[in-house]
Amino acid sequence: MTLRDRFRGLTLADSLELRVRENPRRPFVAFGDRRLSYAQVDAQAAALAAALHELGIEAGDRIALTLPNWPEFVVATFAAAKLGAVVVPLNPRFTNPELQYMLRHSESVVVVTAENWEGVDYLARFEQFLGVLPDLQYVVSVGDEDLWYDDRIHQFEDLVSSGEGREYPRFEGGADALFAILYTSGTMGKPKGVALTHENLMANASLTADAIGLREDDVVFGVNTLFNAFGIGTGMLGTMAAGATLVLQEGGDSGTALEIVQREKVTVFHGVPTSFILALNHPERASRDLGSLRTGVVAGAPVQEELVHRIRRELFPGVRVGYGMTETGNMVSVMRPDDPEGKQVATVGRPLPETEVRVIDVDGSVLPEESVGEVAIRGPGVMQGYYRQPGETSQAFTADGFFLTGDLGMVDEEGYLHLIGRRKEMIIRGGFNVYPREVEDRLHAHPAVLDVAVVGLPDEILGEAACACIVAVEGAIVTGEEIRDFCREVLADYKVPDLVRFLDGFPMTGSGKVRRVELSRMISAEESSRR
Repeated sequence: MTLRDRFRGLTLADSLELRVRENPRRPFVAFGDRRLSYAQVDAQAAALAAALHELGIEAGDRIALTLPNWPEFVVATFAAAKLGAVVVPLNPRFTNPELQYMLRHSESVVVVTAENWEGVDYLARFEQFLGVLPDLQYVVSVGDEDLWYDDRIHQFEDLVSSGEGREYPRFEGGADALFAILYTSGTMGKPKGVALTHENLMANASLTADAIGLREDDVVFGVNTLFNAFGIGTGMLGTMAAGATLVLQEGGDSGTALEIVQREKVTVFHGVPTSFILALNHPERASRDLGSLRTGVVAGAPVQEELVHRIRRELFPGVRVGYGMTETGNMVSVMRPDDPEGKQVATVGRPLPETEVRVIDVDGSVLPEESVGEVAIRGPGVMQGYYRQPGETSQAFTADGFFLTGDLGMVDEEGYLHLIGRRKEMIIRGGFNVYPREVEDRLHAHPAVLDVAVVGLPDEILGEAACACIVAVEGAIVTGEEIRDFCREVLADYKVPDLVRFLDGFPMTGSGKVRRVELSRMISAEESSRR
């Protein structure tokens, strides 16, 4: 029986309890010296659910989670599931205005946060929010400070202790109930709240785990942040679906990541391309024993062919390229172990079972195989819509229920999906279409290029000019003309960047994507000042 069939129609709480019945002592979460078995996570989640119920939290209430990759995030997620509440995972690095916008928009009643993390006093921050946000009633902090004078602020550990053995109304709704509101990265504007049900998340997580061959004896490295779809879906819920162990890392330090892989004998390494690049380039990599690594998904941002080759050559051969987004519950397509060699590097795999992929033209007509157009998706992981934004929701779907991704791609004759780039990122240069992804793929093959983003700039003659923004490998010496010559070797002349700019880094979203609009504006302003 597939994992998808085992968890079909189950809520997250039902799914966890199924795993507890089968193997209660199996470690579910590992974090430093801490180990929580499936039974312990379930027990703590039940205790927290009971305590939250005593505070008046009930089914449908929104619980925001603003935590690093700590075990408390996992426990709080399943506590919400047991009550039928809705989780709102938020990046702890968001600014006050960003957090206030999302808490207000989601109508969050409770926020679970770190007391203090990386020098930021989150408790003080959210204490201020209590007097500003009308829906916010309670703050639950992970830490030691006890604000006895304010009955709206509670310690996480105290709530778990007080809820042990107490009753609470178990959620009796189905897997089609709303469970999570995940905010998009906002590369093109204000973040939108993606509404996902229990079924959306569990279907996608179990289908992905089936596709990559996740096993009960696997040790999965949770390098991805749990507040996004990749981390909570493929990472946490995919691990649970397989009955495996999830190893958490608090920060993103690549040296620590390599040490964790060696110490915990990690077998599955999921990550965004940046995570793999930093691991590959770390000076300690060669001295670490990484022989336990078996497989893992690289996704969450465009994956260059050269990076896949390096991972397979220098880390582990079983890496699987995947493609997905928040609105699809995470993965849409992923490489399988038995896919042909050429497809494993040059495509993002075949769609998951039960998932339909279409490529459509600007007028909405379905295009034939090998044709480039907008990728549209329909399947069990696809969102219910954008929370409290019916206009944006209607614009995001076709009449027959396909989600419009905004990505340009094509499906080949064998059913493999090829990505070209974002529709809104396409540069129209002198009447010719330039796809940034194609140029970036070429430049990633240059030995002096660590990272690259190609953006369009306004141009009086061409309409748009292409600018290659490059972060060079430390110590490398390379000129803009060398970069342009390198492109000319394989690209048509109109695809060769008009400008090359070397930067220390790019403006990024919380989920590790380049803020291309901001980058384009920044370069445009610099160019204007030079004239």
